[in-house]
Amino acid sequence: MLRLIAALALLMAPVAAAAETLVVTADRMIDVLNGRTVANPVVVVTDGRIVSVSSGEMPGDLPEDAETLALPGMTILPGLIDMHVHLDGSALIGGYRGLQYTDAFWTTLGVPNAAAILESGFTTVRNVGSDNYADVALQQGIDDGFYPGPRIVPATYAFGATGGHCDSNGFPPSWVPRDGERGVDGVEAVRRQVRENHRRGAEVIKICATGGVFSRNTDVGAQQMTDDEIRTAVEEAHMLGMRIAAHAHGNAGIRAAIRNGVDTVEHASFLDDETIRMAIRAGTWLSMDIYNTEYTLAEGEENGVPEENLAKERQVGTVQRESFRRSVELGARHVFGSDAGVYPHGLGGRQFARMVRFGMTPMQAIQAATTNAAQALDRVDDVGAIAVGRYGDIIAVDGDPLADISALEDVDLVIKGGAVVSDRR
Repeated sequence: MLRLIAALALLMAPVAAAAETLVVTADRMIDVLNGRTVANPVVVVTDGRIVSVSSGEMPGDLPEDAETLALPGMTILPGLIDMHVHLDGSALIGGYRGLQYTDAFWTTLGVPNAAAILESGFTTVRNVGSDNYADVALQQGIDDGFYPGPRIVPATYAFGATGGHCDSNGFPPSWVPRDGERGVDGVEAVRRQVRENHRRGAEVIKICATGGVFSRNTDVGAQQMTDDEIRTAVEEAHMLGMRIAAHAHGNAGIRAAIRNGVDTVEHASFLDDETIRMAIRAGTWLSMDIYNTEYTLAEGEENGVPEENLAKERQVGTVQRESFRRSVELGARHVFGSDAGVYPHGLGGRQFARMVRFGMTPMQAIQAATTNAAQALDRVDDVGAIAVGRYGDIIAVDGDPLADISALEDVDLVIKGGAVVSDRR
């Protein structure tokens, strides 16, 4: 009997699958870690991870069943990282038009939105705020293979002060908000919210330190969380092993976020030189969405965005771009953050040209969306570069984006974890 049990156990034991190897060749590769171009790259990906990166000749030890993907005339780059998206949002449904849709509708929007972002070359995104834990749901569906999408770093609910940005201010007093849809006041309430978000699947915390463009009755530049509240959120997030992002447009709120240890400042519209220098000294990353204002001002009224919000967008847009330019001049650290959802998902590549127009070199703009973003996420072992040990997340474009950054507006091929997920060559 014991021999029979042992034999059955042997038959039922899982058989190790043969390693899957993909070899990618191209005319050039952008080495974001060293800020250079590599000619004739050969990248070998086995079981989803990069195992070798070389130039010129094929390695001699490739398995016989290795698949080769030749990309003549093309440039390969690491899969891009967008540090500020809202996958369950739609730029086409502005203002009170959203009230005609049921709650779960917004989560379903995330499925095509995630696919569009992935096809545009962004293989990793940080979702900085969603209702009903939609970003966690999307992460689960993508990771389990039910539908395509990028790797998601979820924040679950973004939160701020009562009456401030990230509170629900556009409803009558009779409307009763649910958990996650109301303001959070005082250090103990902040502490509890961070812990609750973490319990429900958050991998990053997003707080709203100032007013915002797309909220009702908030001054876009005014600080709305106290130093004690911000500091508590930072301490709790870091204790739980998470990074923390702060929505902050106004200079005072940005300074409060920096001095209390926030990892990334989102938007950072009204910067003066001393605040930029504070960010540099503290090592704080700036995530400045300098493309979407064009879409909002061109299409927002037709999409239902109220005039109050459009007026604030007009107030912010030009100033934010000048703040971006000055922060680049002074040497601040930047990551790529688009605020996708404010404009249609899949158009994020358009921001690269604006980053270059307002002061960055093409290499700096690409590094913001690759190696810098990986550092800010604390995921340099996994994403952000074509390097041994990292995921086989690779994109390809015609030509050379260092010569014409607009090439990143039309990504031809996307590989995620060693598998081709989009091929539009």
